[in-house]
Amino acid sequence: MIQPQTLLNVADNSGARELMCIRIIGAGNPRYAHIGDVIVTVIKETMPNMPLERSEVSLYSLG
Repeated sequence: MIQPQTLLNVADNSGARELMCIRIIGAGNPRYAHIGDVIVTVIKETMPNMPLERSEVSLYSLG
C-alpha cells in the first residue's frame, strides 16, 4: 500500500530514480494506492543527462 509522503524507487526508463507520492487519484478520498492506481508524484532524484529535473511533478500509474 502506498500513501502520501511514501518514497518510491522507479523501475522504468523514464530517467527518474526516486519519487515521492503526493496525491492519490481516485473516487472519493482514498487513503492508500494499490496496483493499477494513478498517483501524483514529485521527482526526488534523477539519472544524469536525462530531460527530467528534480522537483518536477508528474502522474505515474502503478503496475
